[in-house]
Amino acid sequence: MDWPIAEVARMSGVTARTLRHYDEIGLLPPARIGANGHRYYEEHQLLQLQQILVLRALGVGLPEIGRILAEQVDEVEALRGHHRRLLAERDRLDVLAAAVFRTMAELEQSRKDGRPMTINRPENLFEGVTPAQYEETLHDFPEHAEAIARRVATMTPEEVEAGQRERTAQMIRLAELMAAGHAVDAEPVQAEIDAQYRTLTTLRTVTADEYRALGRSCVDNEPWRAAYETIAPGLAAYQRDAIEAYAATRLS
Repeated sequence: MDWPIAEVARMSGVTARTLRHYDEIGLLPPARIGANGHRYYEEHQLLQLQQILVLRALGVGLPEIGRILAEQVDEVEALRGHHRRLLAERDRLDVLAAAVFRTMAELEQSRKDGRPMTINRPENLFEGVTPAQYEETLHDFPEHAEAIARRVATMTPEEVEAGQRERTAQMIRLAELMAAGHAVDAEPVQAEIDAQYRTLTTLRTVTADEYRALGRSCVDNEPWRAAYETIAPGLAAYQRDAIEAYAATRLS
């Protein structure tokens, strides 16, 4: 039995555009191409796609995934290895959730006491955060994901960690603006969104439509939404709407 690309996209949550990209780079060729030019996938390809998505969720780049798929011999052993990685990722997320809860409790207490928050151990803010945590979920933006992978490959571990901390700090700053009641088109909010956009464009040109699509992914992409909502409920939609306002007023 085989399935057309549209059905595979529906089942997996991966866009047809991404599946075509995986084919073009030799990562996931379809089982066959029909007379109508459409790609069709069989069970073997679905199993491979599952592995690709698991590895992407674990932060593995496409070139490395290609090597892993090419070198593996036994699918059960490969899945066993993925399972071990997923359990480790679950433990990491538990640590991250605990770190965010601790920070939230300390912020709430400092506001009740009318004093600034004192951070005795700043490193505690970043427990559970791993390099490229959010970028590696760019399933629907393969060109941008590849640009990020190329940049990360040239960076030291310290530079990668510093970049990740800044991205986490950006999310926290945006959450504070939301909590303060700023509208998404307010200048302080738009200044944060502008900084994010300028960072993106150091990798490659990002059009207004692409930036809007990235904004929508803050809500539509489950790992992204979970990351935002862990920091503050409603933050994912707030980021999306702020990007939409930015694209409409500054990129049109």
